[in-house]
Amino acid sequence: MTDGAPHAGYFDRGLATMDSAVAEAIDRELARQQDQIELIASENIVSRAVLEAQGSVLSNKTVEGYPGRRYHGGATNVDVIEDLAIERACQLFGCRHANVQPHSGSQANQVVFLSLLRPGDTVLSMALDAGGHLSHGAAPNMSGRWFDIVPYGVRQADGLIDMDAVADLARQHRPKLIIAGGSSYPRVIDFAAFRTIADEVGAHFLVDMAHFAGLVAGGVHPSPLPHAHLVTTTTYKSLRGARGGIVLCDDEALARKINSALFPGMQGSPMLHLMAGKAVCLGEALRPEFKDYAARVLANARALAAALMERQVDVVTGGTDTPLLLIDLRRQGLRGNAASDVLEAAGLTCNKNGVPGDPEPPTVTSGLRLGASAGTTRGLGTDEFREIGGMIAELLAAMATGTGVDEAQARSRRRVTEICAAYPIYSQYP
Repeated sequence: MTDGAPHAGYFDRGLATMDSAVAEAIDRELARQQDQIELIASENIVSRAVLEAQGSVLSNKTVEGYPGRRYHGGATNVDVIEDLAIERACQLFGCRHANVQPHSGSQANQVVFLSLLRPGDTVLSMALDAGGHLSHGAAPNMSGRWFDIVPYGVRQADGLIDMDAVADLARQHRPKLIIAGGSSYPRVIDFAAFRTIADEVGAHFLVDMAHFAGLVAGGVHPSPLPHAHLVTTTTYKSLRGARGGIVLCDDEALARKINSALFPGMQGSPMLHLMAGKAVCLGEALRPEFKDYAARVLANARALAAALMERQVDVVTGGTDTPLLLIDLRRQGLRGNAASDVLEAAGLTCNKNGVPGDPEPPTVTSGLRLGASAGTTRGLGTDEFREIGGMIAELLAAMATGTGVDEAQARSRRRVTEICAAYPIYSQYP
């Protein structure tokens, strides 16, 4: 070995040899994913092709700027990948412009803020406790600290957005930006009504479709693009791809603002290995079988909601039009953090979540958020999701009475093991 060369094995030894502690943690995580039913609404299971793209030599490459206008040499091949991601995003969602560089959905939202607003400008967005998202103006977030956030909520009677109240708030506060979409609102949003309000008060209209983008791509959920000035989304969740964000629009002037806000305004080099993963998942979503997948996600989410309601579990808004649903535990006198722990021990992974009017803090909550995207990717159908709903209801009932929790967990754990064995993931990994 010549002086200055990497240490022995640098280019050849695998992770298990070079760093057994990290390798063992990854192996345990693989086993967890294989042996549990994933109900976290913001998670999915990517294809082997996406995994390969993300674990590629693109990890070695840095660029700044956009295809054909880079600030670093050696960009020919990554230009091809980014162009593919852009073309596929535009084709998939029927728009003229796409920026595929944001590292996350939150950063995609920040790019919109940077391109349209100045600190102190007014933003009208869904309150966090009504189903909104941190990056839409929550107090601890940069968006809530730098801008004047006017929150709108949902009706206590049915959990739905009150568009008359939204219009009144818009007329009173004259926001520069109005945001629709969130992290736990389960129903179709009236995008046309939001756009009418935005036009009336001279605001831009942003839709964050991170949770239902896959359903839009699959044609089973209305698209916001005919109505919104700008649309952001993640590329994981129901798009079942690489972790990251994109910004979509049809207006060339807005597209230029978004591009300059992202680079040089927000970030330097995109993560090119994730860019490749985005390109792959967007290509997968253009295939005919993805429409079937999207339809099955929606059917499964609705089957899960119906099974829970049949067993007297309160589902916010009485159902769902998206891959997610929200359970209100107050009738059982339960808290979300405790219920999430009990379900995870039973092989059903979900997350605690606030519900409209929740008296508990975000670290506790009175609700659970459930999603159907990952289970559908495994191959589970409506029968399995109805059965999952029954297991969840049994576990919650045992918690509420304080008896039989261990037995209910054991029964659920056995059945989850059987289901996971019938619908395996990653028979070869890596």
